[in-house]
Amino acid sequence: MDAWEAILRARRELAQDLAGFDEEQWRHPTLCGQWDVEHVVAHLTAAASVGQWAWMRSIVLAGFRPAVHNERRLRDHLGTTPKDTLDRFRAVIDSTVAPTKDLPAYLGEVIVHGEDIRHPLGLPSSSDTEAVTEVAEFYVSRNFTVNSKTTAAGLAMRATDGPFRAGAGPEVAGPTLALVMAMAGRRSHLDQLTGDGVPRLAERLT
Repeated sequence: MDAWEAILRARRELAQDLAGFDEEQWRHPTLCGQWDVEHVVAHLTAAASVGQWAWMRSIVLAGFRPAVHNERRLRDHLGTTPKDTLDRFRAVIDSTVAPTKDLPAYLGEVIVHGEDIRHPLGLPSSSDTEAVTEVAEFYVSRNFTVNSKTTAAGLAMRATDGPFRAGAGPEVAGPTLALVMAMAGRRSHLDQLTGDGVPRLAERLT
């Protein structure tokens, strides 16, 4: 799979969804703590705008605190209105800038944050199984932007809608996207998962 192609496609699909949002939807809470929809979109714009050296400078100036770095970059790309924020996001849809070569991680960022927006609003996900499987395989193998490998450790993760299989232990089964969201630290999709390992997984997400 071409990871960049999948990243750009995921951005385009999210932008299409956002184009029809009203003011209430833009202010709706997401799965990202205190961030509303506009904040998450600004964060994705920042992620598509920061290359290796700019990222290193930013994280150093933030005292190696990722949360501070993320908040500062978000504010840099937050528009004066939701339309302005969306226009800024559209401007970087085709960007192939990333801090590292770990493209499955950045694909995961778009997919997970897209779901962070869509799920609370009851909107269907547009992510295809091949792309989400790429993210699942990366997440189960490494702690990178999220502690996904640690979250999945000691569990047999099995997708019911695709080829993803990983780990050994009590089973956690369900849609690939639900597994990815759980490995990304979200409790929102636990009700889509089944198996003896779900209680252990849920404990890790408290």
